[in-house]
Amino acid sequence: MKKKIMCLFLAMLMVLPITVFAKKVNLKDYKTMNLKQTLADDEITEAFKKYSENDKQVPVYLFRGKGCGYCHAFLEFLNSITEEYGKYYKLVSFEVWYDKDNATLMRDVASFLGKEAGGVPFIVIGDQVFAGYASTYDDQIKKAITDLYNTDKSSRYDVFKEMNKKESSSSSSSVSSTKVIVWNLVFVLISTCSIILFVNNKINKSNEEIINLVKKSNKNK
Repeated sequence: MKKKIMCLFLAMLMVLPITVFAKKVNLKDYKTMNLKQTLADDEITEAFKKYSENDKQVPVYLFRGKGCGYCHAFLEFLNSITEEYGKYYKLVSFEVWYDKDNATLMRDVASFLGKEAGGVPFIVIGDQVFAGYASTYDDQIKKAITDLYNTDKSSRYDVFKEMNKKESSSSSSSVSSTKVIVWNLVFVLISTCSIILFVNNKINKSNEEIINLVKKSNKNK
């Protein structure tokens, strides 16, 4: 009897759903460079004298390839406007040609934003995406930076924060659904075991009655 119950319990465990939680995006887990590091990595001489980063600046996320001509042109553009616009933004760059994790992150970010990351540079400022770079984008990029900067800090769109919010929501939903399923299965298991025990008890009693009847019949003979 115990073996039957154990087999039933193991069978229930086998059908329990396996919940896989998506990993949150933590930029510390990726190799990134700030503005000065990125300019140095691309062998661009700084065209500004005073520049520092702070929490008020808006992040300009740049997915780039080392040696990419269009990425170099974009960095030259940033370099040229930093004296005037440096107080508004800070650069967070990801090299994707030689870093697989960064390349995967670029695809994930593009997918989340409903875009395709067909090449580099892939630039994200708030919820605006610039796939590639041309000088015709310059005014749009400057406007995207200042518009985001002038938005209340608590309301600024940040793609990584939004991605993490979605993952947290999905995880909570998965946990909730899993709990319901698990408790339903536990109820079914307990009910099934109770029924088996009840039926088995009835069968044992019936067998005892039959045995007693047979014994009485034999004695009467």
